[in-house]
Amino acid sequence: MWSWLKTSFTGALEVLIEMKNQGVKFSVDTYVLAFAICYKLNTPKSFKICTTLREEALIKGEVLSRRASCFLVALALNQDKVAKAKTIFSQIINPESITCTNLNIIIHIQSNMLETVMEILENAAEGHLSRFVKRHEFSEEVLTKLKEKVKDIPTLLTRFDEIYGKLHINGQVTAYTLDALLCYTPRDRKSHILPLTKRTVSQRTFQPLSHSLLAE
Repeated sequence: MWSWLKTSFTGALEVLIEMKNQGVKFSVDTYVLAFAICYKLNTPKSFKICTTLREEALIKGEVLSRRASCFLVALALNQDKVAKAKTIFSQIINPESITCTNLNIIIHIQSNMLETVMEILENAAEGHLSRFVKRHEFSEEVLTKLKEKVKDIPTLLTRFDEIYGKLHINGQVTAYTLDALLCYTPRDRKSHILPLTKRTVSQRTFQPLSHSLLAE
């Protein structure tokens, strides 16, 4: 099944790249599609293609949606490019969605910023909010990753268990995986990323981006 899907994703990505090389302007949704395909392929090559597409978009002064950026952050984390994930995430405006909340937790986990992530969860669990204000929700899958990370640190494990219990009582734990959150987040057509200075060359290859997109 995965072999068939991988072939389909690869074929779709090749079509999108050919469109880009032919000068077809990508819409907001087309960028989301391209980034989602790269995320699903989850290979070093798809990561390079995705980051190159992002660079080209910034050069042209185009704005990537929050959803597209989330796919790239998740892909960077899957490829263990934590610094890149942090940079992209920091440029998302209004990262208050459930997807962004969980990506932020994973960034902290993979950065070994365990004290900080505990504070984030504590504040979320103990926040005295109006019943009209939606609380942050955390994926069971993401919380399990954190528990695995702190299991050999007794003080943090005890702290985690207390926070986890409060989150459950508050209804702040969801069974949705991060992949499900990424793929089913409602469409958002507004801009959610800070405009950056335009660039004309790839920071990775120092070549014109039109030449570097399919260099690999």
